[in-house]
Amino acid sequence: MSYHHVPVMPKEVLEVLACRSGGTYVDCTVGGGGHARLVLEQIGPQGRLIGIDRDPAAIAASRENLQEFADQLTLVRANFFGLKQVLSDLDLKEVDGFLFDLGVSSHQVDLPQRGFSYMHNAPLDMRMDPSVPRTAAELLNTASEMELRDIIRRYGEERWADRIAEFIVAARRKEPFVTTFQLVDVIKEAIPAAARRRGPHPAKRTFQALRIAVNDELGGIEKALRQAVDLLKTGGRIGVISFHSLEDRIVKGTFRDLARSCVCPPKAPVCICNKEPKVRVITPRPLVPKQEEVQENPRARSAKLRGAEKLGRK
Repeated sequence: MSYHHVPVMPKEVLEVLACRSGGTYVDCTVGGGGHARLVLEQIGPQGRLIGIDRDPAAIAASRENLQEFADQLTLVRANFFGLKQVLSDLDLKEVDGFLFDLGVSSHQVDLPQRGFSYMHNAPLDMRMDPSVPRTAAELLNTASEMELRDIIRRYGEERWADRIAEFIVAARRKEPFVTTFQLVDVIKEAIPAAARRRGPHPAKRTFQALRIAVNDELGGIEKALRQAVDLLKTGGRIGVISFHSLEDRIVKGTFRDLARSCVCPPKAPVCICNKEPKVRVITPRPLVPKQEEVQENPRARSAKLRGAEKLGRK
């Protein structure tokens, strides 16, 4: 199956990044290379793009899809949580811009064997990086009921987390979880019929929660954003696309803190923190897809784009 990446909010992403001709940019979640292509076309033949992804299938797809830019493109299989080390290994001390497209990719969801989708019966895997030892099935079969409840409630914001965790533990006593449809059936059994008839698919939130837990998707976002800002040139920009409130909350809070100056108590006679803002937030409100884009690409519906620009020290 080919890995075709439809980039979300392409026009808005380029506006936020304001790519410099000949600049060096880092796509921290390169996927199939959709956004990377847009940036490469903007920065011209003297520019350079570093594409990072933890999924080897994404790296292979980007290499194929962007082969005409091979001389300008460096692809690295890594988790962007270790962004600083990745760029250090490439002997890069500063760059012109970063792009993060958070969460699971459409390609990962569309491949049943990856186990991300509740719409296909497949092994319960959900690993973005196949070398990570713990699958979603292993998590379901070994975590305590309390751990499962906390994961489903925190990462899925699921109101029926208690019942779902209880039903999962009861079901695995009879047979271990192996497939996605096993889990879907248990979730449907746990959620009352009246609640199942409203809103999205009853398994959506639990699958999201397990995916986030298996891949530790939220654990290093703030750290990576701070590393990116430290590695930006003055005037360089960072853009972040998120797809659910948990991600967006982290991005918003991190940008807000990086844009803040003095944090001393209001009544302090003098400033002792010496904190200077590192960025200027260029999206007071997140940018969202226009209706036309959502109609063409429904998966863009929940996307939010935030951006910031690196400030020079006073």
